[in-house]
Amino acid sequence: MTRFNFEGPPVGDGDMSAHCRRQLLPVVNEIVQAAVVAGWNQDDVLLAFVELTWDLYEERRGDH
Repeated sequence: MTRFNFEGPPVGDGDMSAHCRRQLLPVVNEIVQAAVVAGWNQDDVLLAFVELTWDLYEERRGDH
């Protein structure tokens, strides 16, 4: 099982999005590759990630 060891966010004017992306990319790639090996279409899996993260974002926005 993959362990998630996020570093703290950038200090000052750091690029938050790039910093988060750098840490998430290996995890997402691992998940996508496992799905492809299991027979899933890579484009479908990536699109599902987009839809899932957008839904999570929208739900969070609704909480505020």
